[in-house]
Amino acid sequence: MDREVHTTADREVGATIYVLRFGNAGWGPTRVMTDERPERRYCFGVFEADAATGELRRQGLRVKLNAQPFQVLLMLLERPGAVLTREEISRALWPDGTFVDYEHGVNSAVNRIREALGDKADHPRYVETLARRGYRFLAPVERLDLMPDQPPASEQTAEPAPPEPDISPRLRILASPEELPQASHRVVRTLFVLLQLMYLGFYIGALANLPEIEDLLAPLPRAALLLNLLILTAALLIPARAFILSATLFRAPRFRGKFLKMWPFLLPLDELWALSPFLLLHHINYGLALACMTLLVYSPFAQRSLVLMGAAGAE
Repeated sequence: MDREVHTTADREVGATIYVLRFGNAGWGPTRVMTDERPERRYCFGVFEADAATGELRRQGLRVKLNAQPFQVLLMLLERPGAVLTREEISRALWPDGTFVDYEHGVNSAVNRIREALGDKADHPRYVETLARRGYRFLAPVERLDLMPDQPPASEQTAEPAPPEPDISPRLRILASPEELPQASHRVVRTLFVLLQLMYLGFYIGALANLPEIEDLLAPLPRAALLLNLLILTAALLIPARAFILSATLFRAPRFRGKFLKMWPFLLPLDELWALSPFLLLHHINYGLALACMTLLVYSPFAQRSLVLMGAAGAE
């Protein structure tokens, strides 16, 4: 009589089920059933997770991630935005009767995921820890299903893609969150606050020295218009900077989105105020004023990058 033992070819993705049969030829695997669900691929940010091959890739390059952390990552990607409890992870990784340190095992798996994604627990982009509850995947996830008879992406013969539309140089200089380095929340927040205090110092200092600035602008054409423009922009930007500064210090909810909406309107005014070192020509020379101006030209873009890196707090 033939004997048989049931096993699975791939516990992580629930793929093909085999039966080990013993017959005249001895023990050997026989395919008896295949999971009818389509294979799963998930795209998020610059990453792609392929459940069929058990691979995580970043912009096409494979990222090393062991089996158990990859299984936890798939569970998070299956339910983006929802809370995945530690108990659910434990039941998936270790069936009943397996004696392990669940707490340490789950923490270790999540830490391996964060290392692979370049994520940090104190300022997460992808995996957020919810105290005494579990974990939640933050980034948008796009699910791509392959039909059972369709080969994985690595085996498909891709047709030539149509040329991508050209992106204007104006958009190329703006960094996306994925292109920015990971940094301490305290560091980026401190730098962002210092930049706001610098601008407030410019505005208040200019208004406090109007007679000196008027004398400096006198030889220029339309000096009165330039002086009025300085007074008007300083009066408008002081409350704007006060709002940004207080929202950052008190970690106002959803401030990151608000600042990014304000940024296109602040950009031309900040570039205009990049000329402010020339208002100090009674105290400094042209060379130093020019050097300071070139740094201030970059300042609006630095503020945007700091906000994307977490200066405004988590969304």
